[in-house]
Amino acid sequence: MSPGVDALLEQARAGVRRLTPHQTVEAVRAGALLVDTRTDVQRRAQGNLPGAIVIDRTVLEWRLDPASAWCIPEATGYDRRIVVACRQGYSSSLAAASLRALGLLAATDMIGGVQAWLAAGLPTAEQPADVRY
Repeated sequence: MSPGVDALLEQARAGVRRLTPHQTVEAVRAGALLVDTRTDVQRRAQGNLPGAIVIDRTVLEWRLDPASAWCIPEATGYDRRIVVACRQGYSSSLAAASLRALGLLAATDMIGGVQAWLAAGLPTAEQPADVRY
């Protein structure tokens, strides 16, 4: 019998310091890489996150693993602090756990996702999203 998705989520979050939206802003100011995994439809509905790089969840590990032939230039090392954001803060927890399994031990996610960002009154970006394929 499967333990279920709730158990998987709990395991992904165990021992990890997840960030609030305001803490995410501070982390980005301090040099963290903010990665938005929302779909185009979700970004159109909610807006873009200032300073975020958009990476589709299906290629996230390849784009952020510094040893990958398909990594983005910002994937500078396994010690790079990465904050993953999604719509509500669930899939981002699983994505961050996957990044930690790759050796990106400073990967975490934003509590509540972009929904919490907007509820906190934080701004969305005026410029188009920085989408990486």
